[in-house]
Amino acid sequence: QVQLAESGGGLVQAGGSLRLSCAVSGTDFSIRTMGWYRQAPGKQRELVATITSGGSTNLANPVKARFTISRDNANNMVYLQMNDLKPEDTAVYYCHTYFGAFRRDYWGQGTQVTVSS
Repeated sequence: QVQLAESGGGLVQAGGSLRLSCAVSGTDFSIRTMGWYRQAPGKQRELVATITSGGSTNLANPVKARFTISRDNANNMVYLQMNDLKPEDTAVYYCHTYFGAFRRDYWGQGTQVTVSS
């Protein structure tokens, strides 16, 4: 059973930092591409960052200069370091992976990030 569990969200002032963590179990983590998505109220879920099994990263333009995605294959963890947070970063952040012949998606329960101005 694949499980993704996010933690690290909270309330922070604009300009502050947070580090989100995602613990993954039930799959061969080291070979999975992992991602972070976010969904703000009234908006569609959007991709924030991805990291491949080899460590190649991709970040969405709005966060490219401020966020960093990383992974720890020894501990089945993926992280999102968020610096210089802005009110528009307020959203529920979800950890994600996919695999299988039909590219099944797996999601965590989400963690709330609120940035006050």
